[in-house]
Amino acid sequence: MAADPILIDVNLQPGELFVGVANYRIRTLLGSCVSITLWHPPTRAGAMSHFLLPERGAASAGELDGRYGSEALQLILRLLAQWGIAPQQCQGKIFGGGNMFPGQTAAGAMTVGQRNGDAARALLRAHGIPIVSESLFGEGHRQIVFDTSCGDVWSLQVKPAPQQAQEGWP
Repeated sequence: MAADPILIDVNLQPGELFVGVANYRIRTLLGSCVSITLWHPPTRAGAMSHFLLPERGAASAGELDGRYGSEALQLILRLLAQWGIAPQQCQGKIFGGGNMFPGQTAAGAMTVGQRNGDAARALLRAHGIPIVSESLFGEGHRQIVFDTSCGDVWSLQVKPAPQQAQEGWP
């Protein structure tokens, strides 16, 4: 009986991304931010981003920046291409986009999280990457764990605690 592989933990902070093969467990914590995970079953290559906004303002230029969804995906696809992996061969999953301040958003207003989630869907579709799973929107933050050895992603959504008035405050 073969032993389970030892997985190396990688923790992503906002604006970071990671690409690795087989023996990684990639973790992050998302509020309104979004993570895109890509997994290539034949090689067990996996990639994960943690982006804050869908795209950079038009006036900005420079090196690609993982804080922006469109640029984070470009960076990931470049790294996968170095291994001969085409985007369409990957399985895409999307997580996050939670509303961190429910009750403080105007009715009908689109939140940052909604814009991020919608952008992630559009980006994957534009690159022909099938979306096999998603856990988007709602209230609160998510804890995400991606196991590149098998392609599984676990998502735990934690709703915000109700705001209570503190004694002495109006």
